[in-house]
Order: sequence, then structure tokens, then C-alpha cells
Amino acid sequence: MQIDFAIGEVARQSGVKVPTIRYYEQIGLLPTPARTTNNRRIYDQDDLNRLTFIRHARELGFEVDAIRTLLALQDQPQRSCQQADTIAKARLIDVEQRIASLNALKAELERMVLGCSHGRVEDCRVIEILADHGQCRHHQHAAA
Repeated sequence: MQIDFAIGEVARQSGVKVPTIRYYEQIGLLPTPARTTNNRRIYDQDDLNRLTFIRHARELGFEVDAIRTLLALQDQPQRSCQQADTIAKARLIDVEQRIASLNALKAELERMVLGCSHGRVEDCRVIEILADHGQCRHHQHAAA
């Protein structure tokens, strides 16, 4: 027996907000749902599973195009998972680069805080470094 869900219920169970569900339908990540006689959207368990997949992929930072590809792969379980692996590896590289950038930013902020004399603003390293990008060691903020 198939269980149908109204949009509010599928939103609650999937953790995806109603406007986002409509957006996913609009961009084709979620198929256009069936409608009741009074034109309300109805979803089934497959739709709920798909929304949960999309939400989890978004939480992991996958872009919409990558999710679209992963969903297509999910619909073809006999295919090689090489393409999914490639997408995940690219996401991992992006995360590693962001971590490196955040670590560099953290080090710069630590340097600024350690350099602060806790005295007057005229001697404050935080203000001094923020005022002169040339003193910043963080690669994305260093003067050109």
C-alpha cells in the first residue's frame, strides 16, 4: 500500500522546508508531484527518500549539479560508482582547501591577538594589522 504525504508532512519528515521542496521541483531535482483533486501536491515514500538524500548531500556541501548527477546514478544501481567517487573526491579536495584556508586565517588572528599589547588603541596590533593589509600573513588578504 502506497502512503501519500502532503507537502507539510514530507517537509517535516525530510527536514527540508516547503519553499525549498518547491524549488527542488522547479529545478528538476525532485519530480513534479501528483496532485489531489483540489490541486494539492502529494508525495510518496520515494519522494521522501529523494528529499532526504538531497538534504544530506546539501549538508555535506555538494552543489546542485553534483546532486543531480548523484541522483541520476542512484537511479541506475548497476552502473559503476566511479563518477560518484570522482564527485566525492572533488568535494573532499574543496573541503581540505577550505580547512587550510581557515587554519591560515586562524593563525593570522592568533598572531594579531598575541601581538596586542592590551594597552591603548594607538599601540594595538589588531587595529594596526587591519589598517595595513601589507602586515597580514593570511594568503587571501595579503597585499598584492
